[in-house]
This record gives sequence, structure tokens and C-alpha cells, in this order.
Amino acid sequence: MKRLLLTSLLTAALTGASLPALAEKADRDQPVNIEADRLTVDDRNKVHIFEGSVVLTQGTLTIRGDKLVVTQDAAGFQNGVATAAGKGLATFRQRRDGTSEYVEGEAERIEYDSRSEKAKLFVRAKVTSGGDQVTGHYIEYDAITENYLATNAPGSKAGTPPSRVRAVIQPKSDGGQ
Repeated sequence: MKRLLLTSLLTAALTGASLPALAEKADRDQPVNIEADRLTVDDRNKVHIFEGSVVLTQGTLTIRGDKLVVTQDAAGFQNGVATAAGKGLATFRQRRDGTSEYVEGEAERIEYDSRSEKAKLFVRAKVTSGGDQVTGHYIEYDAITENYLATNAPGSKAGTPPSRVRAVIQPKSDGGQ
């Protein structure tokens, strides 16, 4: 698939959701490998649907889900939606650039738009890096501005049901000084 940016950009976008650290830069130059039980391709509409224990890998990046739908617009930009079946969660994991730490995320649905470089995690969303963790019903990350928003639901106002956003941020070592 031409310019399958879904993997590296999705992870780069999600990686910054809990910390300002960047995803492993070398992953962008690695080949994309996708395994699934079934693949349906609609070349006319530029839609690729991977189903059944989907595992996408690119360098240190791994995305898992029950279904991955990748669409491509006329300009060649990809949109991807990874989902889980039943009570499961779609997940990603990638090493942070220049460290041995990994960033991990999960949600019932993870969407990524390569044109805007925005990722959205829906329902039971969680992003962790080291001991830091952000959870909420909805997490949106903008890879261009490196800003993120976590809410109890998309477009919701603070203090409304079903739950509150939660963050756990560990104290950082000053290097022994």
C-alpha cells in the first residue's frame, strides 16, 4: 500500500499523548508487515480491510486489533481505524526515540488521519509511558502541535457523566543532583 503512514504516524501521534517524547524515528523507514486471518481489498475505493487477530508491525511498533480498516484519499493520505471485538481493546506499543522505554495505548477504537496527523482513541482509552498514565473515555492527540486532549467523551463539557479523566504522572529524577 502506497505511503502506508498509518503505522508510523499513528504511533508517533499516540506516543506523545502521555509525554512529549517522540516515537522511534527509525520506524518510519522500516517495512510495514500486516498479518490477519482475512484481507479484503477494494482497489476502486482504496479500502483495505484486515480482519481476525490483526497484527501490524513496523520496526518497534506493534498494533493489534480484531479489525483494521485502511482507506486512502485521492491525495494519497491514509486514514486507519483499528477496533476490537467484544470486550477487547485495540492496542499499540512502540519504543520511545533514544530510550529503551515503550509507550503503550489501548482503546475499543483507535482512529488516525494522516493528513491532519491526529489520532483519536475512543472508549476505555489509556496511554502509558514509564509510570505515567492518562485514561479517559476519549483521548485525541495532534502530532503537529504535540498537544492532546482527554475527556470523558468527545465534545463533552467538564464534569459531565460518565466519568472523569485521570492522569498519573510520576516524579522525574533530576539525575542525582
